Amino acid sequence: MPDGSAVVLGGSMAGLLTARVLSEFYGRVTVVERDELPTGSAQRRGVPQGRHLHALLARGGEVLDELLPGLTADIIAAGAPSGDLLGGVRWLLSGHRVRQADIGQPVLFPSRPLLEGQVRSRVRALPGVRVADGHDIVDLTASADRATVTGVRVRDAAGLVSTIPADLVVDATGRGSRTPTWLEDLGFSRPTADRVRTDVGYASRGYDMPDDALGTDQLILANWTRQHPRGAGIARQEDGRYIVTLVGMLGDHPPTDPDGFLDFAAGVPLPDVHRLISEGKPLDDPVAFRYPANIRHRYERLTRFPEGLLVLGDAMCSFNPVYGQGMTVAALQAAALRRHLADHRPPSWRRYFKSVARVIDAPWQIATGADLAFPGVQGHRSAKTRLVNAYLPHLHAAAVHDASLSAAFVRVTGLLDRPEGLLRPDRLFRVLRSALTR
Repeated sequence: MPDGSAVVLGGSMAGLLTARVLSEFYGRVTVVERDELPTGSAQRRGVPQGRHLHALLARGGEVLDELLPGLTADIIAAGAPSGDLLGGVRWLLSGHRVRQADIGQPVLFPSRPLLEGQVRSRVRALPGVRVADGHDIVDLTASADRATVTGVRVRDAAGLVSTIPADLVVDATGRGSRTPTWLEDLGFSRPTADRVRTDVGYASRGYDMPDDALGTDQLILANWTRQHPRGAGIARQEDGRYIVTLVGMLGDHPPTDPDGFLDFAAGVPLPDVHRLISEGKPLDDPVAFRYPANIRHRYERLTRFPEGLLVLGDAMCSFNPVYGQGMTVAALQAAALRRHLADHRPPSWRRYFKSVARVIDAPWQIATGADLAFPGVQGHRSAKTRLVNAYLPHLHAAAVHDASLSAAFVRVTGLLDRPEGLLRPDRLFRVLRSALTR
């Protein structure tokens, strides 16, 4: 039986998966969460993006089933639609509808409350795990020399402050993480941060549509382009309703009034989106969400850091949500933490942050590289980024007739393959041949 105690700050997806991993190595694991957590599937204040379209990428499903066996089967049994990553998704990339074909890689489209509720119920049932919801985080406690974090102080709904001691504290509080400030308070340096400013805005609305509104597809995904900086996603959800999410870049945000929402959809470069919205019956009012920038805190570059503290999930790196990577990358980080703790030595912040940085590198490259294709996005553009952004529209054009190129691209976006694979000589040849033919 493991001994010792750990505290996880944050009870969203990253925090829950962290608690699952820590339960293997610590006898007592406490999850501290500001919200009063529901027992089932329900929207909550602490997940402002919960009312928008979500997808669990193929790699994310694999990792979740490794940590919580049978989870994806239970989500499907609860009614969440699933489909093939290419055969079941109508992709519009760089203005091209790419060729579809089943590639044997599933993707799920549960609502965020359903997915989080399923994970939360399993984590709550783990021996030694306690959820302290309805508690605000006050600050960290530390040793006399301030070199080691020893726990966390929390405040309950009645205003009573108490201390939860811990051998390890993991910050999974998301983009609002206070670890940089806490580091300064303890006499350490803040990490540097890479930022790519996008000023993305979302609006989502539920619709009643016919069961076969999408044909044999489970999802329509129209990505933005430099010429048309608007995108959209449409998917059926577990309760039979359809969710429509419209998104705009660089301040071109979808309105939340019904007429403005419909007019914005007309500017998405896939007519299917506007047609389906026009024919559907609205079930609620549009709900907005804004995302100003991709942010990556470079903890792996620090030379000093307190013992007994780690960071995971969006608290370490948050991505443009339009690419659907957040939950999968959080799961991959939790898996990296599990490997790090598997040798049963005390956690090493230096080794941990370096291993998680390797997990983040590829999805960060994918998300920020795609955003930097827009001249108005603020961020560093390397020669490699410029080359790839010049190349990808040609690959997407070739993928209209070449399913092998479609498959190669969606496997990269699904975090199954490395981005460098798109530049393989055989694929370069196919793209060049297609360009010459056109």
